[in-house]
Amino acid sequence: MPHHAPPHIPAPTAAHGNEPELPDESWYSTEQLARMLNLDPSTPRRWRTARPPQGPPFVRLSPRLVMYSARDVHRWLADHRIDPARAA
Repeated sequence: MPHHAPPHIPAPTAAHGNEPELPDESWYSTEQLARMLNLDPSTPRRWRTARPPQGPPFVRLSPRLVMYSARDVHRWLADHRIDPARAA
């Protein structure tokens, strides 16, 4: 399955000189995240509605639009990595 690059959503620029700019990063939709992890899109949806919520951190932009920061997804994957050599 080919890997599709996540969309690039430009960070907003600071309106005032004293406000920090958000880091420029890539974002995944629910469908892109599922495709990247070889999951059905219902799985990340189920993670979000679980109590407590599971899966990588997400941003709900509207009731139907949820995005995942590539940085958060990579951190979440690293945090859930199990190294059998260290687990022994």
